[in-house]
Amino acid sequence: MTDERDLPSARPNPRRAHRVDRIAAFPGEQPQDAQGDSRAPSLLRSILQSPSYQEADRDGEFLQSEAARGIRLQLDFLKAETLLREHQIAHTIVVFGSTRICEAQAARRAVASIAGELSLNPDDDGLQRRLKTARSIAAKSKYYRIAREFGQIVGAAGEKAIGGRLMIMTGSGPGIMEAANRGARDVGAQSIGLNITLPKEQDPNQYVTPELCFKFHYFAMRKLHLLMRARALVAFPGGFGTMDELFEVLSLAQTRKIAPVPVVLVGESYWRRAFDPDFLVEEGVIDPEDRDLFWFAESAEEAWQGILRWYQAAGQPLLPIGEVASRRKSISREVES
Repeated sequence: MTDERDLPSARPNPRRAHRVDRIAAFPGEQPQDAQGDSRAPSLLRSILQSPSYQEADRDGEFLQSEAARGIRLQLDFLKAETLLREHQIAHTIVVFGSTRICEAQAARRAVASIAGELSLNPDDDGLQRRLKTARSIAAKSKYYRIAREFGQIVGAAGEKAIGGRLMIMTGSGPGIMEAANRGARDVGAQSIGLNITLPKEQDPNQYVTPELCFKFHYFAMRKLHLLMRARALVAFPGGFGTMDELFEVLSLAQTRKIAPVPVVLVGESYWRRAFDPDFLVEEGVIDPEDRDLFWFAESAEEAWQGILRWYQAAGQPLLPIGEVASRRKSISREVES
């Protein structure tokens, strides 16, 4: 048996130290005895105010310096990636096209306005060119409608996709991208916009879901996010920016740097004039199989059904079979009515 005399005497329980405060201050927390040096306060102040004394993550000048570019690239990627993961977005359908293609009504107003000016100045070459351009844009306003319809289709299917949420993603700009984001909003679905910092600021279109609208400094990080979750690229008539995104995806798929994804070019007559893939094959600068990396469509439904068939043939359906059949029946009823 243990003798009670061998037991330790009762001691008070140790108290938890405060996470910040101390009873006795550290020497550095008190003004140092400068031994009569009147310059001490100003010397200390100059140290505390020096840029070198700022913590690195609070030093704006340092973070914007050339030396910190690598860190900025990481942050440009990481913020959007973190939020996309938090929203559990697994798949995207990327839509690109001209920022200049607008709704038919707006396009007609622009034509009427310029035509009115020209009637007062019939010999003005500049107005004549502007009217020709406005009429060309008006003729392409049907693509705004098609992009909006496509956004509606994808938006309605988004929560039914196999493997996670499927969502429209655009560059967040006006025109075709606005139409696709707007279509998703029409059916109560969320959509993503990836804006980019430009010398002349471009606001995102108002139909992007606020918590899924991102602003990038680097085009490279924006492009990375455009492709990371992409299950298809749907390209409408557009200019340099649209061409940039289109040919980058085609190049990456051609070289198998990424697994090929469906690439749909809406508006064959436009794209046939914009570039001639058959000519490239004939010239031997691309292979015949590279011509099959994309196809043409004329309507939102045709583009969507092509994407679904592509994945069905690959053995990786985007939607459950029952959902695809249900969608086809719905379309048939709409056509009959």
